[in-house]
Amino acid sequence: MSYIPDSILYNVEKPARYTGGELNSVVKPKDTPVRFAFCFADSYEIGMSHLGMKLLYDLLNSREWIWCERVFAPWPDLEKIMRSEGYRLFALESQEEIKNHDFIGFTLQYELSYTNVLNMLDLAGIPVYARDRGEGVPFVIGGGPSCVNPEPLAEFFDLFNIGDGEAMLLEIMECYREWKSRKLPRIEFLKACAAIPGVYVPAFYEAEYDGQGNFARLKVKDEYKGIAAYPVERRVIPDFDGTFIMKNQVVPYCEAIHDRIMLEIFRGCIRGCRFCQAGYIYRPVRERSPGKLLDAAMKLSERTGYEEISLLSLATDDYSCLKELTDGLIGYTEERHMNIALPSLRVDSFSLDLMQKISKVRKSGLTFALEAGTQRLRDVINKGITEEDLYEGARLAFENGYGGIKLYFMIGLPTETDEDVMAIPVIAQRLRDLYYECHAGEKVRSPKITVSVSTFVPKCFTPFQWVPQISYDEIRRKLRMIKDALNGRFGFSWQDPELSVVENILARGDRRCGSIIYNVWKRKGGFDSWSEFFDYKIWLEEAGAAGISGVRGSDEPDLDAPLPWDHIDTGITKEFLKREYLKARLGVTSPDCRTKCQACGCAKYKGGVCVGKS
Repeated sequence: MSYIPDSILYNVEKPARYTGGELNSVVKPKDTPVRFAFCFADSYEIGMSHLGMKLLYDLLNSREWIWCERVFAPWPDLEKIMRSEGYRLFALESQEEIKNHDFIGFTLQYELSYTNVLNMLDLAGIPVYARDRGEGVPFVIGGGPSCVNPEPLAEFFDLFNIGDGEAMLLEIMECYREWKSRKLPRIEFLKACAAIPGVYVPAFYEAEYDGQGNFARLKVKDEYKGIAAYPVERRVIPDFDGTFIMKNQVVPYCEAIHDRIMLEIFRGCIRGCRFCQAGYIYRPVRERSPGKLLDAAMKLSERTGYEEISLLSLATDDYSCLKELTDGLIGYTEERHMNIALPSLRVDSFSLDLMQKISKVRKSGLTFALEAGTQRLRDVINKGITEEDLYEGARLAFENGYGGIKLYFMIGLPTETDEDVMAIPVIAQRLRDLYYECHAGEKVRSPKITVSVSTFVPKCFTPFQWVPQISYDEIRRKLRMIKDALNGRFGFSWQDPELSVVENILARGDRRCGSIIYNVWKRKGGFDSWSEFFDYKIWLEEAGAAGISGVRGSDEPDLDAPLPWDHIDTGITKEFLKREYLKARLGVTSPDCRTKCQACGCAKYKGGVCVGKS
């Protein structure tokens, strides 16, 4: 029976978001020793597309003494009814209020979901600030890529997982079961968790600021010295092939953004693009063997009935066993009329031949992520791709029947000039000309070439963590330049510059950002990643009230100045990031990890491509 009465669900958008009962969802006895409410701070369709949630759901439920349930942010239409009629946030599987669970866990994927985190806690009847939670209140735990800088949310969480969740979540659950059996005070559980590598308990630390209000340092409080680690080391699974692999997947009732089998073929990236946080915080590269991936794919196919398998990674081409894996998958999928999705492929003769073999592949378009308009700027960001690569790949695609290309670029990259920006529409025009050259003498439709532009947001643990974001007015000016030059001849889409400015405020923030997030939430609620609910004016007002500028960073930064995330050790050393920053200023590129080790620091994990290197 649904927690929310049918009479209410009949009157909200997509009631299937809230009913539970989907194929492969896990229902266990309500007296299961440990109950974990896994929260995704966005809508059902977004959360059900996320691989990490699916993976950890399967992992936790593989233990009979843990019941992991899913929780998503109710859409504003239902939230309004819940608040007016006194309903609390609930889990899909049991349809019970999550305030009675042992853990409320959030996967933190992007900064603009932070107000939804607070909104969900409040809707659950859980004190928003960790300091206000007493005995018997669930522990609030966070994980995911945004946790490499947990400080903006530090006051709202009891603990954070830094690194691979598979490596430490079960240890935390074991620690909780032991603590619960001994009936100890709440603080004793947090102390025990602080001893688990990769766990950060923010209440055990305090921030200090200098006389100008600048961040000075984060230190362990005196009473927790010897208990809390400094720094907190990111937890990494060195043997990725030997760890847990998902073999069951919940099939949603309403269509998710990515509704298919997901196979994570490897974790990490060898490339070293200097703007890409994921490329650094998931190092070192660790692969899964084709045999285990094929076995998982077959089991997931049998248990879900999906007709598409997607190979997930940061760069599919860099998987060393791609041919062996795809040959095996094609043999399995062709007779079952299944499709294989291959995101993040470079377009060359091998990949085009591969795409020709895959059943159901429609020749509707390809994507090239060039990021920058000129080779000079691509060298600055260490992209590792040339215009010759682009045009050769496009020529191969056009000659093999493809009629569309989507181009991804960023504006606001370090050292960018107007010349770099104006090179973007030039590339689009050259691709159109190339298409007609490839089909000279033929009667063909016009190619569909789309330019998509986002604004660069500097992120922590990248070589660009010290640089400023360009101003809002400058973002708009550069977007207008591109739009005017494209002149309606090409598709053009862009990321809202207001969202980018707020993302920048939060991405490299310290604990003072907590008051901004709290006050914005109190004034307008959540769903800030959705433009219809985002209010730029409120964000700027609250940032100004907190004395925090949206600029952050400097064109001539002090590379030795303290940073709010210095207490987190991702394995990437600050010395390596400094070297990469200085090489960027000179336009000097760095080779990928397989070509030559750059001594980034991740060799200490003794896994992946770093094995045997120093």
